[in-house]
Amino acid sequence: MEMLSKDTTPEYLLDPESKKYEKIEASIYESSEKASRYLANEIAKLIKENSDLGKHTVLGLATGSSPTKVYEYLVALHKDEGLSFKNVITFNLDEYYPIHPESLQSYVRFMNEHLFDHIDIDRKNIHIPDGTLPIDQIKQACEAYENLIQHYGGIDIQILGIGRTGHVGFNEPGSSISSKTRLIRLDKVTRLDAASDFFGEENVPARAITMGVGTIMAAKKIFLLAWGEGKANIINQSIEGEITDFIPATFLQKHNNCTFIIDEAAASELTRVKTPWLVSDCHWNNTLIKRAAIWLSEKLDKALLKLTNEDYNEFGMGSLIAEIGSAEEINLSVFNQLQRTITGWPGGKPRVDDSNRPERAEPYPKTSLIFSPHPDDDVISMGGTLIRLVDQGHDVHIAYQTSGNIAVFDDEVIRFLDFTRDVVKNQQASKELSTLLKEVRHFIKNKSPGDIDTPEIQNFKGLIRKGEALSACRYCDVLEENAHFLNLPFYETGAIKKKPPGEEDIQITYDLLQKIKPHQIFAAGDLSDPHGTHRVCLKIIYEAIDRLVKENVPWINTTYVWLYRGAWQEWDISDMEMAVPIGPKDMARKRSAIFKHQSQKDSAMFPGNDDREFWQRAEERNKSTAAKYNKLGLPEYEAIEGFVRYKF
Repeated sequence: MEMLSKDTTPEYLLDPESKKYEKIEASIYESSEKASRYLANEIAKLIKENSDLGKHTVLGLATGSSPTKVYEYLVALHKDEGLSFKNVITFNLDEYYPIHPESLQSYVRFMNEHLFDHIDIDRKNIHIPDGTLPIDQIKQACEAYENLIQHYGGIDIQILGIGRTGHVGFNEPGSSISSKTRLIRLDKVTRLDAASDFFGEENVPARAITMGVGTIMAAKKIFLLAWGEGKANIINQSIEGEITDFIPATFLQKHNNCTFIIDEAAASELTRVKTPWLVSDCHWNNTLIKRAAIWLSEKLDKALLKLTNEDYNEFGMGSLIAEIGSAEEINLSVFNQLQRTITGWPGGKPRVDDSNRPERAEPYPKTSLIFSPHPDDDVISMGGTLIRLVDQGHDVHIAYQTSGNIAVFDDEVIRFLDFTRDVVKNQQASKELSTLLKEVRHFIKNKSPGDIDTPEIQNFKGLIRKGEALSACRYCDVLEENAHFLNLPFYETGAIKKKPPGEEDIQITYDLLQKIKPHQIFAAGDLSDPHGTHRVCLKIIYEAIDRLVKENVPWINTTYVWLYRGAWQEWDISDMEMAVPIGPKDMARKRSAIFKHQSQKDSAMFPGNDDREFWQRAEERNKSTAAKYNKLGLPEYEAIEGFVRYKF
């Protein structure tokens, strides 16, 4: 069967009818940067219009990762285009309680660092709930906050993020639609999501002061921002689901001027994006046909080759049958595509026909470069493939992009220093180590949650993770000289908040690529990493590759780039272009390689919203992928690691 030609226009932009299940206006953007620029321009436009009329503009502001780019663009508009904030009055959504304004996690500090310190706003026009008030003064302060909003005529534009539970502000599940500014107790899920900012869930305040849902609903215009696959499910429930106080964001369906500003990843569970054939006539292309056939197979719990014309017709795909001819033709084409993704030779199988294989047979052996954002992402996400590459004779290099030092518990530093002191035979060296150990113990004992470690302690923590990575390399038979510790500067702040990636990060990556000249590159495409390090690391790799391409460096034109996932999520089956089966023996080897990272074993510093250990998450995902392939009618494997090819 000859499949249809490729159409790159996203289906959800083609037909207004496709939005029929959506109860809130949703604008989908290619990237969070483009979406943020749009919102910044909308805010700037209102500020200028009101300023020309001699009026003030009242903004309701949010914190967290979602609006940071918006604030960055607003600062740029102020500095580059003269946008003035002198007529702007701001009210922030919320603040932890209790918390000092100068605390690393304080929203006062967040707003100053991201916006207020860089614009000409009058400080008396900035309003943020006070996290230092005595408990008996909070109710009165909340009432005053509400009255002040009313005094200025209400909020013109309210910016919102959204939590994993569907909370807006800190309005947790159970909040009333008429609720006002108040002190609330934080949900366990919310505290878990904030744990990384506070260096442990036990350090997250149990309470917060927040605007109420009713306060938010009174705003004249609301923009809710959401980026990434991790927000996709709650965005779908908020936009298409029933209104319920269990998901406070669904109350926004009742607002007459609310828009969700989301990127493609956050929109991925909306009906018009995920299953457009259910809401409108589709412009069928190869990618959509593959996704639809796999979806139908999973929906009906039938193997691909068993799907019938009636099955396709029943679920809105009659037009596809009409275009292609029969279910059998579609089924066989998609089945063959999936079958060709499966390979036990991730470096290519030498001396065979490779026309239908994901990787080329030649050259053999290949030089393979695996980029690992943190010192354990390589074995967590593609440990089975890594082992297979080594076993099959390829020259495997691993580039650890960051030190991962902030994810090491303080006790680990003391344990290693104790060990080193006791091993050293030289009396003078032992005395110096004892003094150092005493200083380290004193600092750790007296530091507060979120305090930045001294440079020495940061270095010790980085060395601990480096030693673990080298141990995993030895276990996987990767040569120690093939382990490259890049320690990219953007990461080395000692705090959760990192510097923006810069020229030095790109140059370090560029230089390594030029030195190794790999035939294949593996990089983390796990963009739901809640701390953003994976996303930044991938961007740096892309920048370095783009530079090589623009300079017409010969070797880069024959290099394949494969993106892996596994620590936070997995590729959809319909997206996978290489699927590497992992047998029981290699799964056990992968698990043992992960265990070499002892500082991350049992309890990781930053577990995200999944309290399982990383090896458990990865193993479950790998086994789930294999089960999905099997249910589609393909061979049954113990586990599968999936990859998508990045084409530059």
